[in-house]
Amino acid sequence: MFEEQMRQLMIDCFEAGVRACHPENCLAPHLPPAPDNGKLFLLAGGKAAGAMMKVAVDHYAGRFDRQRICGVAVGKPDGFVSVAGMTWIGAGHPVPDAGSIEGAKHVLHLAGQAGADDLVVVLLSGGASALWSAPVAGVSLADKQAITRRLLRSGADIIEINSVRKHLSLIKGGRLAQRAAPARVVSLVISDVAGDDPSFISSGPTVGDPTSLETARSILAKYQIEVPQTIKKALSDSRNETLAPDDTVFANTRTRIIASGAHALAAAGKRLQEEGFEVIEAGDSITGEAREVARRHGKQVLEYAKAGRPVAFLSGGELTVTVTGKGVGGPNQEYALALAMTLGETGGVYALAADTDGCDGGRGRASDPAGAMIFPSTPARARAQKLNPATFLADNDSGTFFKRLDDLLVTGSTQTNVNDFRLVLINNSYN
Repeated sequence: MFEEQMRQLMIDCFEAGVRACHPENCLAPHLPPAPDNGKLFLLAGGKAAGAMMKVAVDHYAGRFDRQRICGVAVGKPDGFVSVAGMTWIGAGHPVPDAGSIEGAKHVLHLAGQAGADDLVVVLLSGGASALWSAPVAGVSLADKQAITRRLLRSGADIIEINSVRKHLSLIKGGRLAQRAAPARVVSLVISDVAGDDPSFISSGPTVGDPTSLETARSILAKYQIEVPQTIKKALSDSRNETLAPDDTVFANTRTRIIASGAHALAAAGKRLQEEGFEVIEAGDSITGEAREVARRHGKQVLEYAKAGRPVAFLSGGELTVTVTGKGVGGPNQEYALALAMTLGETGGVYALAADTDGCDGGRGRASDPAGAMIFPSTPARARAQKLNPATFLADNDSGTFFKRLDDLLVTGSTQTNVNDFRLVLINNSYN
């Protein structure tokens, strides 16, 4: 009975974190005044694109002539939100598809129509790097898909992945701002990148890029990623260099982070304090291999468990997995499995690890799990089903392990994305 209460408390905390970062609760106060004379262009991309567009249109509806508003939202199909007068395009994630090409073309076309009196509001959230795909000359969609898959399986983090993507795109690395000039550009961003650097969130379509073609080439070499000749040629072509941070095109742009992992953890922490837990935040920008971070956290948790008081251990960021097996799962599920192995038979410890977008790894489908949970009973239940955690971890098959135990967290699309949310509860009063 108590495990079910703890399960619900962890889910409640996760949902509190997600709500704090939903566009309905974080976007409107940051929307700029509509232009006095010109048009208002709304360009939304990412997993929260539909919800961000709806909030923005509702906000401006009573303040500005609807005839002077135009826009497009490009997101995952399960993120569709109907907004009258705005175009919606469903696209692929985490691997781009034909919808990604169509969406990026539409965004660039609208941006190119903006003039000096107009305002372009760019509504960005995690996922737009795949959802907005505009390959440079000589690079095909198939090329982009192939390199994306290899990068995702390599263990490269999002900053490294996006450093490569920028140099193969006509919309990333500041090029959307370049297309919108001389219009004023305001970008409002829900961050899914550890450290919240806007130049890497959605591959920085409206901000200067500190990386270079050489950076992209070195990342591919670091992870020994083989690429077709078309990619090699593109990454050696100076015309595909991105815009530097000091480029004059950014003189008329502004970018603001409106929600991040820190907001999600703060909301969960408040709820946990109300429940009598001492809240310890380990950081909202943790990166690294999921299983290695889990082992490190597990050792810390074991020390806290000795104290005999209710403790909540919170962390966020973005973990990675170097895929060598053939199983299913994602970074948060792999973290949970490795954490369970580190904790062993320790009593009174409960954990939830999930992605705030509702999809942890997988193929980007609405049915994919957001993450997984562990309980004091996890080792015994695994033994009863003859599940060897080490075997599942070696095959990167955390998803199957937790599915067999009925401990996957399935939420569907959350309409936001501030990345990993990890919670470990220690309560020695119950085992």
